[in-house]
Amino acid sequence: MPFVSFMFLQNPNGSPGITPENILWEQSPRNRRIAEAFARCGLVERSGQGMNMIYEACIRESKPRPDFTHTDPYHVWLTLHGEVQHPEFLRFLEKLGEERLESFTTQDLLVVDHVFRNEPVPEGFKGNLLRLVERGIIEQISRGRGTRYVLSRRFYKFIGKKGVYTRKRGLDRETNKALILKHIRDNAAGGAPLRDLIQVLPALSRFQVQRLVQELRDEGLVKLVGATKGARWFPVEK
Repeated sequence: MPFVSFMFLQNPNGSPGITPENILWEQSPRNRRIAEAFARCGLVERSGQGMNMIYEACIRESKPRPDFTHTDPYHVWLTLHGEVQHPEFLRFLEKLGEERLESFTTQDLLVVDHVFRNEPVPEGFKGNLLRLVERGIIEQISRGRGTRYVLSRRFYKFIGKKGVYTRKRGLDRETNKALILKHIRDNAAGGAPLRDLIQVLPALSRFQVQRLVQELRDEGLVKLVGATKGARWFPVEK
């Protein structure tokens, strides 16, 4: 059923074992022999290829991913939205396509789309994520539990928003440490609790702030007085 900005499709019969989460990877033809016969005659696309093509088209055109809301074991509900959400992302993909996009898999495109939308990358796509980092399309920020990913500097340069890249990537490590040290020195009279230091760098996780403070202590610049909730950080007098 087509509307002005989206298309709604409904199939009254579900597919056993197929869910919105695995529809890209699982296949369940109702009659495998008929499907294979049609494929050999060139009457249908390769089995299981259609949904990949839908996902790829949505991402390449910077449109919302296919929406399977209301799908259940007995009905398949699919909504395809037509509006282009981010024209700058579309232009970047077009430029990337001139260089290497033809070699992208559906999983690669999904990873790029998740990172662009600031969404967590599914565990099953970690291999694709690492390859995209190696190819310079995505950048990794920090390591360990505080690891984050952003599109590369070239994307933000291409769309003329280098300042957004700097904000997303955050300040460099030494600048972050300098801000923490300044706050501790400015509050030398009563000391600075960890919760205040986290407020100084809201883009970082609690664990990342703790690591920065530990580095300052290892460098002999700050010291911790007290324990648990009453602990306070003080500058080291020299």
